[in-house]
Amino acid sequence: MSLLAPQVPQVLALDRARIARALARRQRYKYVRPHVEREGAGWKVVSPNCSRSVDPAGGEIGIAWLVPTRHGQWQLHARDHARGCWVLKAAGLRLDEAL
Repeated sequence: MSLLAPQVPQVLALDRARIARALARRQRYKYVRPHVEREGAGWKVVSPNCSRSVDPAGGEIGIAWLVPTRHGQWQLHARDHARGCWVLKAAGLRLDEAL
C-alpha cells in the first residue's frame, strides 16, 4: 500500500482556453473582464470585482475555482468572501457543465 497521495490529473492549456472563451461569452460579465489563472491543480477565475464583493485595495478577487478530478470530471468551487475560503458547489461535472 502506497502512502503517497493519488496523482492529480495534469491541467492542460486547452482547458484554460475553453474556460476563458466561456467567460467572454457570458452576459453577466458585461462590464468587468474576469480572467483565468492557475490555482493548484486547477483554474481560478478572478475579477477586479463582482456583484457581492470588491477588494478595498483595488485588487482582484476570486470568483470560481475549477479543479479536474480523475476520469475527466471537474469540481466547481465558489469563493466565500466572508470566510475567506473556497466552497465546493458541484462535483462530477464535465467541463462544459461546470462552465
